[in-house]
Amino acid sequence: MKVSLATLFTAASLACVASAAPVAPSGGQFSALTLNVAGLPGIISSGNPEKNTAAMGQRIANFDLINVQEDFNYHATLYANDKHPHRTPTSGGVPFGSGLNTLSNLPYIDFQRIKWKTCANASGADCLTLKGFTFMRVRLAEGVYIDVYNLHTDAGSDAADLSARASNLAQVSDFIHSNSIGNAILVMGDTNTRYTRAGDTILEFAQRSGLTDAWVQTILGGVPPRKGAPAIVCADPPTDTCEVVDKFLYRGNTVVNLNAVGYKNQNAAFLDEQGKPLSDHYPLSADFKYTLSDSVRMSDTLGGPHGNYFSMLPSTSKTSAVRSLTLRGGSRLDGVSMTRTDGQTFTYGGSGGSASTLDLAADEHLTSVTLTQGKKSDKTRVFSARFTTNKGRSVTVGTPTKEAATYNAPAGWRIAGLWGRAGEEVDRLGVIYTLI
Repeated sequence: MKVSLATLFTAASLACVASAAPVAPSGGQFSALTLNVAGLPGIISSGNPEKNTAAMGQRIANFDLINVQEDFNYHATLYANDKHPHRTPTSGGVPFGSGLNTLSNLPYIDFQRIKWKTCANASGADCLTLKGFTFMRVRLAEGVYIDVYNLHTDAGSDAADLSARASNLAQVSDFIHSNSIGNAILVMGDTNTRYTRAGDTILEFAQRSGLTDAWVQTILGGVPPRKGAPAIVCADPPTDTCEVVDKFLYRGNTVVNLNAVGYKNQNAAFLDEQGKPLSDHYPLSADFKYTLSDSVRMSDTLGGPHGNYFSMLPSTSKTSAVRSLTLRGGSRLDGVSMTRTDGQTFTYGGSGGSASTLDLAADEHLTSVTLTQGKKSDKTRVFSARFTTNKGRSVTVGTPTKEAATYNAPAGWRIAGLWGRAGEEVDRLGVIYTLI
């Protein structure tokens, strides 16, 4: 497996937190793996989960981003045999955890675990533990993010199973429509679905969320199997053309043009000494390449994972520009309001504190922002913000701390939008750039 360009970009960009601009890179690539590690307690497992988990932990080393499912009672063994620098904390074994974890070469923010609203025990023990899905915002490079979802839906093919699984996928889709609006997305995990199964809704899920299946795109030429057609079962050994329930679904956005360029059933690389599979699921990998827009980019953010997500990106085009900016605050940044030249106004955060407004002249644009963060009620929030224009004018609110970051628009670009998280105050803030 080749070393990812995304990994190299990330290492370079981490040195630029204090003052950063989206000049480079123009693109990159990363590898992904989804693997149900079959980590149920040994007493109810048909294999040797502790030994197999150790082997799997060692063999995932060459992938940039790994989503695992059923990572229950042998989680410590998996992590002890893995060296990825960014890993989610366990939610516990059976019956307390979801079994969902992510191991990554790429840093992430805003991690969440969400439990399914519906489960069924019609043909299994899906309600035995807290299955569901996870969400995180993975940083591919400076100002380049992709929302990554890990999921393990209800198993089985009885009517109750199909209904629960459809509910699971609808729940993820609803979350996407609320929390990933306008964002690049990668959903990968154990969907327990087949395109050919008449009662499954994986195609509807993909269509509603604007997602492309990596297997369908790279192996089948972009045409999914027909619902109700015979199952495309895997032979022994399996080929890449057979359909399995573990899947990759993805989309790009205004900033990131994302494409799957490879898909592989990694079964041969995950066999024990006797040639038997290490798990009861096939390990699947996909390779992705991305290029960045030449007219719309984003910065990183400063702040914490509180409040609700917001972004002006869905309303941003290459011509977007700012007419006025209002900051509200006292000891911290309570709220922010931005009006564009097309008349649209976007307001985030609360109404506390005093308001300071900067009206821009026709030949004036925002060029940089300096933010600081601190703790309030044990939550990381934005304590101060200072926006500056190309004319040297600025607007400032809040009480600066020593934890600061400055985001500068590169030459020929301007700040034209905002993204982050907010509730009664602004918890996280970053900016969107457009080409002048």
